[in-house]
Amino acid sequence: MNRKLRVAIGEDEGEVRSYLQEALTRMGYQVVASAGTGQELIDRCQETHPDLVITDIRMPRPDGLQAARTINAQAPTPVLLVSAHHDPELLASASADYIVGYLVKPITEPNLKTAITVGLSRFENFQSVTRESAELRQALEDRKLIEKAKGIVMHRLQVSEDEAFRRLRKRASDQNMKLIEVARQLVSAEDIFHSLDRT
Repeated sequence: MNRKLRVAIGEDEGEVRSYLQEALTRMGYQVVASAGTGQELIDRCQETHPDLVITDIRMPRPDGLQAARTINAQAPTPVLLVSAHHDPELLASASADYIVGYLVKPITEPNLKTAITVGLSRFENFQSVTRESAELRQALEDRKLIEKAKGIVMHRLQVSEDEAFRRLRKRASDQNMKLIEVARQLVSAEDIFHSLDRT
């Protein structure tokens, strides 16, 4: 990342909040928000759109987990959780994909830096897999639509599958359009013809 990492802090203990802000600044990160309640953290994240949220779990009104859920409902944002003690039960409930790490107080700078580095890498890997999955689903849907359009051309023009596909590609080239766009137009037009048949 060329620019400074932009971090939002959610911590109801003033001393810990100040320590995190100073430590993050020393590490070269930019603290864009510092909040003492869950709602304040949500509001500040809406305003600043941070690259990372570091929040205490037991925040007042609402707690850190609920605040993290609300923030991620608006935009995918990695969240590093902080707690006063190791709580396996709490960790089990914090299994969302955007939860990228867990720190137990007292926090040290080396632990904080490691958690941020590992957490951001994990989040980017997950986002990459999510994007690839979405692209594969879209490619499959596009393929189905193109096959449907090809079938329409074969039926209406009484041509072979290869010829139907050739004509679709030629139409796309002549109109400077993507093949999927031509297929979408053709399927929409066919749907209109079918609806007119039924009236």
